Amino acid sequence: MQFLLPKLFGLNKLIGVLGCGWLGLPLATSLISEGNQVHGSTTSEEKLKTLKNKGITPYLITFSEKEILGDISKFLVNVDVLIVNIPPKLRGKNKESYVKKIELLNHEVVKNAVRKIIFVSSTSVYGDIEGDVTEKTVPQPSTESGEQLLAAENIFKNDTNLDTTIIRFGGLIGPNRHPITMLSGRKELSNGNYPINLIHLNDCIRIITAVLKNSWWNETLNGVFPKHPSKRKYYTNKAIELRLQIPDYKEDNALIGKKIHSKALINVKGYEFTTTL
Repeated sequence: MQFLLPKLFGLNKLIGVLGCGWLGLPLATSLISEGNQVHGSTTSEEKLKTLKNKGITPYLITFSEKEILGDISKFLVNVDVLIVNIPPKLRGKNKESYVKKIELLNHEVVKNAVRKIIFVSSTSVYGDIEGDVTEKTVPQPSTESGEQLLAAENIFKNDTNLDTTIIRFGGLIGPNRHPITMLSGRKELSNGNYPINLIHLNDCIRIITAVLKNSWWNETLNGVFPKHPSKRKYYTNKAIELRLQIPDYKEDNALIGKKIHSKALINVKGYEFTTTL
């Protein structure tokens, strides 16, 4: 079954993209090109002009545990769909509770009568589960980031005022972003037999767009490219392709890792991934 990405021309939706970073900015510009209006947020005052130049109505919005800085009500007013694309960022000394930030956001969402949410999550919520993983697998997060992402998912999913779709993306790759740049030349790496679970930026945008067009609400979707070579094989080949130093992996044949499947997207929705890894 071939999936053809439907055009959004004529829908004329007002979409809020909360977090116009590496994924959010090209997503917002793509949605505008399909005939929608977009409110976009950034935490950088210098980036406001960039958003405006791309046709995005820009807002300077920053979250803390106790408050949302910026005009969040104006950002949300008349928004048909809110795309929440703000990562936990729990590293460093001044880390704050991501869950508390999402609770504040949820309060504003309900207050401003937004009813449809796309929450950009991560396959990190599955933790260290081994073997095949689908959307029906019960998450077992093994990191603080994974735990807080799962809790944040549930804040929206459990709110009966909302139609929420969760998209759990695998490792993100695309322009100026690929794990091989950090792995190149490293020695004695572990988990070389683990399968990769990656997705290209282009497919991230297409999946989110497909949710909007087809009204795939109240769903949980894994967004991971359906081919899973071992890390050793994939990153060796990628290093050769990019003329980088090949990473060295230890032998640990007993470990199998997890293979994350996008069954709901592929088998139920008929989605076809287009950008290879």
